[in-house]
Amino acid sequence: MRYIISLALATLPTAALAEVPNVVTDIPPVHALVAQVMGNLGTPILLLEKGADEHDFQLRPSQMQSIADADTVIWIGPELTPWLDRAMTDSKAVSLVLLDAKDTETQAYPEGQGEEEEAHDEAATDTEHDHAHDGTDPHAWMNPVNAAIWADLIAADLSALDPEHAPTYAANAAATKARIQAMDAEITAQLSAIKDKPFVTFHAAYGYFAAHYGLAHHGSLALGDATTPGAAKLTELQAELKSGAYSCAFPEVQHDPAMLTQLMQGTATKLGAALDPVGSSLPFGPDAYDNLMRSIANTLTDCLNG
Repeated sequence: MRYIISLALATLPTAALAEVPNVVTDIPPVHALVAQVMGNLGTPILLLEKGADEHDFQLRPSQMQSIADADTVIWIGPELTPWLDRAMTDSKAVSLVLLDAKDTETQAYPEGQGEEEEAHDEAATDTEHDHAHDGTDPHAWMNPVNAAIWADLIAADLSALDPEHAPTYAANAAATKARIQAMDAEITAQLSAIKDKPFVTFHAAYGYFAAHYGLAHHGSLALGDATTPGAAKLTELQAELKSGAYSCAFPEVQHDPAMLTQLMQGTATKLGAALDPVGSSLPFGPDAYDNLMRSIANTLTDCLNG
């Protein structure tokens, strides 16, 4: 019997015997990248739930416990998810803030938005000030160059905690980067026909996507964290819509489209399908990043090519 037990243990996969880090992630695209790098070694935890808004989310007690039990938390940063920043205050987990990583390509919010947000901030309550409006745009996963860079950073983070599986993490990261590059090439070809078609989105979450693919994204209704715009912003956007400045306007799945559709009344601007900048309406898992990027590309193409 002792021989049989020993033989059974010897035939178990190495991953079952080794200590793989407990990993917590913030949003679906980050979760997908981590899942790809971890491969069959383990499954990261995703905090953001189906249909939730990444900027405004309430953690459940079980999720708070997951953070407390984590070996590492891999997330975009407090500019995107202030609710996770607050939850991390007493955490002993390693924190990999992707937006702050040395090689991450960052950019500011579109020109002019800071002025509108400054006026908004003057009337904001202390609670509303928890999220910084100006400065760096945190939606950096929309640039696939960053996603490829992050694959290596994730592999390094996991390898520091789990040196035994470092070669596997590195190999998985290489495969992830190749996958991202192939996807990027396909989307580049797909979007080439709509580069000159101006459009407006619900909120300023698509700057990286538009910049990387050379798209004419010239406006948004809501602020960078999807908070309600002021009267001046609404008046300005309505005038632009009536002037024919935009071919299409795109709502978002996480937000009521009523305000945007009301502004579009009496204009020639077409209403596109709802975008999902964070992928909280899409299936979660290793394919979520690819699905998110392709979904945005397809939604834009369907309306702007029409």
